[in-house]
Amino acid sequence: MLVLVSPFDRCIVSNSTMTISKSRTITFDVLLRVAKQDAYADDVLRAELTAAIKSEDAGLATELSLGVLRWQRLLDFVIDRHLQKPATDVEVRIALRMAVYQLMFLDRVPARAAVHESVELVKRARKRSAATFVNAILRKITNELRNAGSAAESIAAQFPEDLPLADRLGIQYSHPTWMVVRWLRIFGEEKTRALLEADNRVPVLSGYLLDAERGEDAKRSLQQAGCRIGPGRLLRDAWVLDGGNPGTSEAVRHGWVAIQDEASQAVAKLLEAGDGNSVLDLCAAPGGKTLLLARAAGAAGHVIAADLHANRVRAMQERFELAGIRNAETLVLDGSKTLPFERPFDRILVDVPCSGTGTLARHPEIRWKLGAEDLQDLHARQAALLRNALPHLAPQGRLVYSTCSLEPEENELVVQEVLSEFAGNFQIAPPLVAGEQVLQPTISVSGVVGADGFFRTFPSEHGTDGFFAAAIVRANAKA
Repeated sequence: MLVLVSPFDRCIVSNSTMTISKSRTITFDVLLRVAKQDAYADDVLRAELTAAIKSEDAGLATELSLGVLRWQRLLDFVIDRHLQKPATDVEVRIALRMAVYQLMFLDRVPARAAVHESVELVKRARKRSAATFVNAILRKITNELRNAGSAAESIAAQFPEDLPLADRLGIQYSHPTWMVVRWLRIFGEEKTRALLEADNRVPVLSGYLLDAERGEDAKRSLQQAGCRIGPGRLLRDAWVLDGGNPGTSEAVRHGWVAIQDEASQAVAKLLEAGDGNSVLDLCAAPGGKTLLLARAAGAAGHVIAADLHANRVRAMQERFELAGIRNAETLVLDGSKTLPFERPFDRILVDVPCSGTGTLARHPEIRWKLGAEDLQDLHARQAALLRNALPHLAPQGRLVYSTCSLEPEENELVVQEVLSEFAGNFQIAPPLVAGEQVLQPTISVSGVVGADGFFRTFPSEHGTDGFFAAAIVRANAKA
């Protein structure tokens, strides 16, 4: 159920001397770059939220930026009912969304601040002629929310009685209709509702200790940054970080701790890399999984971390140096073409570029960037990457194909298609042979590995990002 906050006790003052807060200017700029430059909010926020930004401003900017993106369709539904012509300049639309999000979801923010600063943001964006219009629209919406029994009831009452279920859910939970239609067909209504709800929650922040000798220092550093450290939900050696800003901690800045979702960590563990292994990480950037693989391979092992984009490879190299990783070599490489390696690898990770539908809580803008037609294009590239990697697997080796997608076209259909081309030379292997050593005692292997042998996590069930993985070995070799 959608639960919103009704601003009963708020008032609007039109002649305020308030200035625009730093948090709201950052939010506006982040959302504008997402809209106009196809940027990702997480990347822009990371660049904007420097150490000079106060923690309270950083917190509100993050909540506003990601919250507006998560609830964009619902916010537009509320706004468009008060517009004669739904189309507005993108700057005006962003200012309206920001104000309505605060009115509906943030009960600690006074309505006058939300409205006034959105009007000022319009002026700041050189859309001064729209300021009176924005103020009038936001007054109407505030009065509507004040007079409603609840914001959720007010919105639901506006749905046409004959509105199809996928459209109703798409507006209510702010997802594109095409995505809801797919999930209803694949997962059914109950699981789809749970996924939609999970996508609109603030995701859990997880990490792991990279430098065992710095364990106590890392904990102390994270606590000084305001973080509460708890055990992982999925993995025994993961940490859940609540509160604070771990990115400002010495532990993260010096590479003692890596921030990474638990499902993503699990994918690296599925490869079961061991001391002395040769490892290929074919689509390695930004390198979080590579760090785990390099640590597992040890000083006698060797890891090649490849990626298509030179700038990402440079960033990975810097990350490895910061973390003290000496057994990883970086390489600019297009894995969709024939690979240049002469010797086979003991372990290969093919963590392919994907739609990211398992990460919509963490990267909410994906739901507005992605189209149904993109899935086939992604499928073709993903199949090429797996097809090119398999011949380079050593006889007793192990390959893991993975995505952070929930879509069959990117997951099991890729694996089935490519394996069928190799005439039975490769087969699916158990992805968690030593699951009891990896998973939390409360998590069974059957809870993450299906009857088809594939590893899957779902945001609504595991409290992590949604990941898919398949472990593959040669048919004539032991798993």
